[in-house]
Amino acid sequence: MTAVTIPRPAAGEYNATFEAYLSQVPPGDVFPLLARSLEETLAPVTALTDAEADYRYAPGKWSVKEIVGHLADAERIFAYRALVFARGERQPQPGFDENAYVAAAKFSARPLAGLVAELRAVRAATLALFGGLDAEELTRRGVANGRECDARTLAAVIVGHERHHAAVLAERYYPAIRRARAGG
Repeated sequence: MTAVTIPRPAAGEYNATFEAYLSQVPPGDVFPLLARSLEETLAPVTALTDAEADYRYAPGKWSVKEIVGHLADAERIFAYRALVFARGERQPQPGFDENAYVAAAKFSARPLAGLVAELRAVRAATLALFGGLDAEELTRRGVANGRECDARTLAAVIVGHERHHAAVLAERYYPAIRRARAGG
């Protein structure tokens, strides 16, 4: 892996549909964020029991396990898109229905530790991929889910998507789990 710099795309350089995720990513080099953010996200997750990781804050909402599994699935897809764009693929890439993926995956039937290990392995592969791309490859563009972007934007989307879900966990899951631990 070479030393790589992945500049966060500026407003106007990406499709507005990515704003919700990219707003979670500070200006500057995205690569160090990719390298460290996952452990920040996983620290409170790994403190949960399997039963706690099955918690849903409302009917129809994903469990903590399902969020971890979704993060792995989505990161694989975003990284694959970055790969095909970096390699110059001109065929548009399909979208994916995250709710259908989660429903089909049966993440809640799996141990939390296994889901965490899988997500860490996915991140290691993501780091290896982006660490091997040069500036030209990072700026090659492609179309996925009807939206044009470049590989570097997808690196930032991965970080922003993770941060989005980490914030949801911190706001809607961990306080209720702590209250349940305290008996109330």
